[in-house]
Amino acid sequence: MGSQYSKRYSEEFKRDAIALARSPIKMIKEIARDLGVSPESLRAGANAAGSTAARTRRAS
Repeated sequence: MGSQYSKRYSEEFKRDAIALARSPIKMIKEIARDLGVSPESLRAGANAAGSTAARTRRAS
């Protein structure tokens, strides 16, 4: 069972982490380890940000 407390990250941290996840420099697993987050969380955040960006572009 997971922790009852969830970590809260700043918007800047999230933006930077997603940018790193989208870069071809390292695998998501390596980036997540370096940042101290799970690969699943990093991947989910990148996917969510991508779908938000796509919705924003379509609305414009």
